[in-house]
Amino acid sequence: MLNIPSQAFPAPGSQQRVAPSGQSGRNKVALKPGHSLMDWIRFAKSGKDLTGLRGRLLEVTPDELQRHNRREDCWTCIRGMVYNVTPYMDYHPGGEEELMKAAGIDGTDLFDQVHRWVNYESMLKECLVGRMATKPAAAAKALAPPLSSLAPPSAGPPPPNKDSRPRYDWFQTDAAVHLVVYAKRKIPSSGCVTVDLRAGVLRLEALLGKLSYLIHLRLADEVEENVSVRSASSVGKIQVSIPKGSKAKWTSLGQPLDSHNTFLCKKDRGLVYRECSLVSKTQVNYNTRVFRLQFPRGTVMHVPVGKHVYLKAVVEGAEVVRPYTPVDQSLVAASPPSSQGSDLYLMVKVYPDGVLSPYLDSLQIGENVSVSGPEGPFSLRPLRDVTHLYLLAAGTGFTPMARLISLALRESDSISKIQLLFFNKREEDVLWRHQLDDLAAKEERFQVEHVLSEPSDSWSGRRGRVDEAALTAFLLRPHGSRCYACVCGPSGFTEQTTGLLKRLGFSEEEYHAFQG
Repeated sequence: MLNIPSQAFPAPGSQQRVAPSGQSGRNKVALKPGHSLMDWIRFAKSGKDLTGLRGRLLEVTPDELQRHNRREDCWTCIRGMVYNVTPYMDYHPGGEEELMKAAGIDGTDLFDQVHRWVNYESMLKECLVGRMATKPAAAAKALAPPLSSLAPPSAGPPPPNKDSRPRYDWFQTDAAVHLVVYAKRKIPSSGCVTVDLRAGVLRLEALLGKLSYLIHLRLADEVEENVSVRSASSVGKIQVSIPKGSKAKWTSLGQPLDSHNTFLCKKDRGLVYRECSLVSKTQVNYNTRVFRLQFPRGTVMHVPVGKHVYLKAVVEGAEVVRPYTPVDQSLVAASPPSSQGSDLYLMVKVYPDGVLSPYLDSLQIGENVSVSGPEGPFSLRPLRDVTHLYLLAAGTGFTPMARLISLALRESDSISKIQLLFFNKREEDVLWRHQLDDLAAKEERFQVEHVLSEPSDSWSGRRGRVDEAALTAFLLRPHGSRCYACVCGPSGFTEQTTGLLKRLGFSEEEYHAFQG
């Protein structure tokens, strides 16, 4: 099943934002006992009047919205709908301070900066007060400031010139049709393309830096849903081969559909979900599993190194979405994908009081979960001339580092040193410890050091948490070296670590912070 939501192609004014490099997006705060997301879902379904309006829906004026701007009486507006978020204050992972930034005002932009992908309509449906009142056109015009006082709109990436735009062509044999995309630039060897073929409709998306190239066609004749994809990364060529249903000669590839042959900023794309089936669960440690998911027939998805996907499920009547970064089947990755995309491997820590991770753990083999296409701002471009790659990870923040280590060892001649500083509480928390230690023993370019905050008495390694002393000793910058650091972990770890990197002289172009 290919699920393209109504916001799959948002209006031009909408944006999907991610935290800039060096920023983790938001702080998480320690919630009171009994105030997890699952507790909120149950509370919202309890039948209590969460709006104080006894089921009435209002048309809310800006003046009325502004009056509800206190901690004990807090309304906010998201995309034209007004919610009383007062009951949600103690359940919000970012704390009341974050919610209060949108108190009594339109909070759409603030919401989009952090988690546009969250289904707030499902989470806050019991808090719905009503719709914002629409201003009459004349009144709106009278209230508008003069043009001279308006700041110029923020400029996005300039549109690519015609010669640099990707193009596609096709050819056929008696047995198959072949579509060829010429990206006109190098493409990631780990893949950059997602192909979906359902009921004769082909949707191909290639992620090319900050831009997305889309082909969307209703094919001219019947085909088998058995797609193969081959890529030549150095010349930027992608070939998709599809077996014909019969040997008939095609006179065209097909009929263009919405957004066919478009080259857009990735922020203007919506999320497209596919129903993937659970193939296996593998124990990593006492609370972490690797879930192997299989794409539906007709889908090939290559997730570039450093990108994540979103998993979506309905848990106790509420839609829950969470990002996860794929890993390879093992730390020593196989060759880059060249034909039918391999299954998706996700390393997930199962939290007893979590919402999505226990749901995933409860899935039986063969059951489905919705998976989005690749997302995320990470780019391999800054690593082209790097000599020293430093990886700073805490807990499951190791997941984006796993494929990055493998790729750097396999394909980079310039990187002479790859060093991982891995923070955990106890020895049993360390993910893939034996694989990491074995790789360090075999690969002279790779080193790993484990740091434990709650070690046993027998632990002989480094102890403590991330601090300036630890990073000063770890982040050596030999004369003439070109260094780059990647950071991932819980939000507090990421913010503290990126702050320390700046203090130690790393510019924003010399590090990347993955979303925690």
